[in-house]
Amino acid sequence: MALDPDKYGTLDKLNQLTESHGELRFGTGMITGVIALSLAILCFLGVLAFHFPAYLTTPELRKSYSVDTLRTVMLVAMVLSGGMSLALIILGRARWLASAAFLLVALTALLGGHKVPVNDFADNTPYIGLDWFILDLLGSTLIFIFIEKLFQHRKQAVFRPEWQTDFHHFIVNHLLVGFILLIVNKLVHGGFSWAINDSLQTWIRALPFWAELLLIILVADLFQYWTHRAYHEVPVLWRLHAIHHSAKSMDWLAGSRQHVLELILTRTLVLAPIFVLGFSKEVIDAYIIIVGFQAVFNHANVSVRLGPLSYIIVTPNFHHWHHSQDKEALDRNYSAHFAFLDYLFGTAVKADRKWPEQYGVLGDYVPNGFLKQQAFPFTWDATATPPPPPPDVSSSKT
Repeated sequence: MALDPDKYGTLDKLNQLTESHGELRFGTGMITGVIALSLAILCFLGVLAFHFPAYLTTPELRKSYSVDTLRTVMLVAMVLSGGMSLALIILGRARWLASAAFLLVALTALLGGHKVPVNDFADNTPYIGLDWFILDLLGSTLIFIFIEKLFQHRKQAVFRPEWQTDFHHFIVNHLLVGFILLIVNKLVHGGFSWAINDSLQTWIRALPFWAELLLIILVADLFQYWTHRAYHEVPVLWRLHAIHHSAKSMDWLAGSRQHVLELILTRTLVLAPIFVLGFSKEVIDAYIIIVGFQAVFNHANVSVRLGPLSYIIVTPNFHHWHHSQDKEALDRNYSAHFAFLDYLFGTAVKADRKWPEQYGVLGDYVPNGFLKQQAFPFTWDATATPPPPPPDVSSSKT
């Protein structure tokens, strides 16, 4: 990312920064400046969440974190952002970027910072998941960018091409978490309550924790597998799923690229059996952590191979093949957790090399940009674009 320090004003350069991609060069102050600005933005959003918790925080998430801990995290982030931006200003490096970060930290402090009091508030108001966005973005960047640099598969910038589109998906998917959960819960409870068997639920909850956890992952992955396979084999569903496959680069952010309707449909079909079978809350909480980590990790730009275990557990290598447009990878590797399901059903990739060559949709007919991709399933003329060739069914038979 190379920006002309003299040609544009601060706002123009910030806009140019968000529209560009590429490596941030060492010694220019850009890396420190981007970190400082990112922390400043999260702090500003955090202070807004403190002021309006009834409308900007997630009720389910509020029960899981300590407000005092979040205050401490915000204070540390404000100090780090303010300190880094002030140092850049003194050193004369990326002053425009540092000034923006420092002003945002100052505004956050003027609004009360980490000391904003949180009084009693209504618990049943409409809301957007701003707290979920802040915490997940902070945690994901700290964990997965570090892992990607440590076990990097392909040399790739953090701000690689089309990162903006995936980030827009990330933002919307998090902010709409309340709306999505509301719809999914209504669909699951309204459509599948008839299938509940009290005796079966009692038996499942009596299982040891580890056995119940393995069972919930297996059940979820079985339904995930066939739902995922349907997205590829049913043309009207592929219209939705093609958006997820349009990412041409794989990293921790790429998995966020999903149509909102696909997100709702998939969660409904995967959560329905979990609801019907009545798994215990502790097991569901553990499953949510596992699926949340694996969903991001399997898209990450990392080279982690587990030897024989890779035939059992889905790894980034396994899922990267699923996102490939290489001929032998089309419509393969559907599993989300247990790779053996693809070997069992004859849909595992068979290739003579370890990694795929290209990612994305074969034919590259999905437009870039969040809004264009949300409209794509309803505007795409499939007759005008040659569809990807069907899988070689004979090669998948075992």
